[in-house]
Amino acid sequence: MTPALPQFYSGTSTLALVARVSAFSVGVAYGSVKLKFLKMKYNSAKKAEAKAHH
Repeated sequence: MTPALPQFYSGTSTLALVARVSAFSVGVAYGSVKLKFLKMKYNSAKKAEAKAHH
């Protein structure tokens, strides 16, 4: 399987591309986990606030 990119796009640049893609996916995964955590934290804070008011 040869990529449809110019010939100089072989070897190290392929490695760089793979590294970039994996770094991007790790970043996305980390971001979604962080977002879930922040949402949970926010919701529990809201619940605690509601309890305090009642």
